[in-house]
Amino acid sequence: MMLARLGMYLYFRSTSISEHAFWPVMWMGLRYDMREICIMAVLMLLVGAIPWVHPFRTVAGRRFAYFIWLLAIIVFAFFYVIDVAHFAYLHTRLNAHVLDFLENPITSLGMMWETYHVIWILIGMIVFVWLCFRYVQYTHQQIEAQPEIERRGRWWRSILFFLFFGGWVFGRIGQFPLRWSDAFSLRSDFNAQIALNPFQSFFSTLAFRNSTFDIEKARHYYPMMAAYLHVDHPDSIHLNYERYFPEDTTRPALHPNIVLVICESFSGYKSSLWGNPLHTTPFIDSIAQLGIFFDHFFTPSFGTARGVWATITGLPDVEVHRTASRNPQIVDQHTIINAFKGYKKFYFIGGSTSWANIRGLLDNNIDSVRIYEEKDYSSPRLDVWGISDKDLFLEANKVLRRQQQPFFAIIQTSDNHRPYSIPEEDLKYFHKVDYPIDTLKKYGFFSNEELNAFRYFDFCVKTFIDTASKEAYFRHTIFAFIGDHGINGDAGNIFPRAWTDQRLTSEHVPFIIFAPALLKPERHSMIASQVDVLPTLAGLANVSYHDYTLGRDLLHLADTMQNMAFIIERDNDQMGILNSHYYLKQSIHHPDEYQFVSIVNNDPIPHNAYTDSVLQAMRQWLYAFYETARYMTYHNQKQKLVH
Repeated sequence: MMLARLGMYLYFRSTSISEHAFWPVMWMGLRYDMREICIMAVLMLLVGAIPWVHPFRTVAGRRFAYFIWLLAIIVFAFFYVIDVAHFAYLHTRLNAHVLDFLENPITSLGMMWETYHVIWILIGMIVFVWLCFRYVQYTHQQIEAQPEIERRGRWWRSILFFLFFGGWVFGRIGQFPLRWSDAFSLRSDFNAQIALNPFQSFFSTLAFRNSTFDIEKARHYYPMMAAYLHVDHPDSIHLNYERYFPEDTTRPALHPNIVLVICESFSGYKSSLWGNPLHTTPFIDSIAQLGIFFDHFFTPSFGTARGVWATITGLPDVEVHRTASRNPQIVDQHTIINAFKGYKKFYFIGGSTSWANIRGLLDNNIDSVRIYEEKDYSSPRLDVWGISDKDLFLEANKVLRRQQQPFFAIIQTSDNHRPYSIPEEDLKYFHKVDYPIDTLKKYGFFSNEELNAFRYFDFCVKTFIDTASKEAYFRHTIFAFIGDHGINGDAGNIFPRAWTDQRLTSEHVPFIIFAPALLKPERHSMIASQVDVLPTLAGLANVSYHDYTLGRDLLHLADTMQNMAFIIERDNDQMGILNSHYYLKQSIHHPDEYQFVSIVNNDPIPHNAYTDSVLQAMRQWLYAFYETARYMTYHNQKQKLVH
């Protein structure tokens, strides 16, 4: 287990991760590993206390012990193989979130087959299991061949060993046992992830699978949130969050088309938008300079399904284990998209919307939406995620150019995602690059395949905009680009350390609004969130709408410390809140475990009356957002909110 940890540390370590953290990470990891080993040891000790299954005195006992060890070795190998693949995929240890993939087994297995060397991995697992089991048999035979030790004192020795094993299972000397969240005391998300092992992270997250809301807590924080959201008619008894935004009659009724592109894994620090020296997205950078660019924009969660949920509903996904879109109790949600009256609604995806019940979220909540999937296109399938992003954009353009009335279209991309496929036909125009591994890691990438997939997405966007610019609808269309989420990694050469150490790279993405014929270039640095996308687009389109959730129109806000973004990392049992200067991140269930850091520089925050007051205020806001989002999730049903 320690060798596996060392291998992952060396392979995934970014070049700017400090070496002094190595030994604390290994020591913390050893404590987690010893917990799992001692659980197995206690099990074998208890089994050996039963005479008829004693591993050295009866044939049945030997066979039973062999069965237990074989099963343990198989489970060990399986967990670690899945864990390494999971970490390479999501940069986080194996957790209960992986069970979501079982709901779409064909797609998940297809992605694994196309991404990893499955046959060689299986052969390696079989060889590993065989060698380990042979070693178990060898040690058993060696002990069995020795004369039996004196039985006198056996019970007190058994008790001593039981206490020894139990002490390691508890994990520390103190009132409370070693917790999964203790790994995050290492002050870096990477260090915490390496210290954990797949058993600790997986079974710990299983404990938080059920979710609901607490109306009394929501009521307690209601005055703060009502003021923050500028609720029209505050009512702390009935918890009214309604805001109504009428059409501005002083502006011409243009009814512009809306094309919202949800960009797969679009991490801010990996792009050219913030000066990454690898020049990954020059075209997207150019349209940001010609459009409205929000450079401090964050997703509430990590994960595509959670990102789609937040964008469409205006609510962070605060579900405990299963994504909100999978919960039948809350899939019915009001969305501002329906305020675009007279608009045709489209959703384009290269593969299928069956994953994570996204089809249910769309069909159930967006009026008369027309969903286009892989089966609806003439373009060939590229990989498990369907057709390529370039073909997806061109297929969407074919549909949009035929429209005779305004439309609201969402295009969800996927190529910037394992297995990082690029069509052979596009390699005539798109040229791959190759950098040394140390250069890649220095600027946020783990491989040239990942880098080229990121660059390929920029190529796809350029192809789309170049093609659309020749269509009649182009001059009357607002194009918006947002990341569904970021990817955890080292941004230490581009952003302050908080982006890396506190995992903000997983949530920091661009929000770009591009409409050269309709909008003037602007750049905003206010703290903003995915929940703000639809209110902002509705404001630009000048449509009247009701809002009952957490989103706000960003173009009608001042850039102050009062603007905040709520972040929740269910996989890590953590949540946080950002303002323009600070980030507070803490455990959901253990609030005494927290980090309070600057997001503008790498200086430690001084302890004084002012910073203490800021910390306390942010903690209040953190719980206000969390409890309000939990309540809103169950009280945003569209049929109850029709006026």
